[in-house]
Amino acid sequence: MIRLRPGPPATVADLHRAQQVAGLLRGELERVRAAAVAWRNGLGGLLVALVGFSLIRGRTDVSTLASGWGALVGVLLLAALTAGVGGALALLRAAHGRLTVTPVADLPPAPLGDHLEALAAVRFLRAGVWLVLLCTALLVAAVGVTWYAPGS
Repeated sequence: MIRLRPGPPATVADLHRAQQVAGLLRGELERVRAAAVAWRNGLGGLLVALVGFSLIRGRTDVSTLASGWGALVGVLLLAALTAGVGGALALLRAAHGRLTVTPVADLPPAPLGDHLEALAAVRFLRAGVWLVLLCTALLVAAVGVTWYAPGS
């Protein structure tokens, strides 16, 4: 049979550490959301600059590319669009939360609920950053193909 006994009393250092952890948890979700908004704005600026750069292009008609190269440009642009939309949605989710209403009965206690939401927001923030960077790479590749692919 297992017997449980009380442990040693908390020291001043233990109590101080518990207060620090509680303080960090209290502001965690707000800090993550602020970081997500900053990343969203920064990556949005990057994409605007990239689109502006892509307006300076070689060929304006992909039909003048050699056989198959025009299709490659189309695939790259479709993949960039898909990654960009996924990244934007992930960044919006990280910055603003889920687009649902949680029933009151399902709400976890405040510190735990905020911590779980902060963890989810960080996951979506990381995914959004990577997807936007992938979108950027795909757009650069598509513009590069239109510049350097052989003509028909």
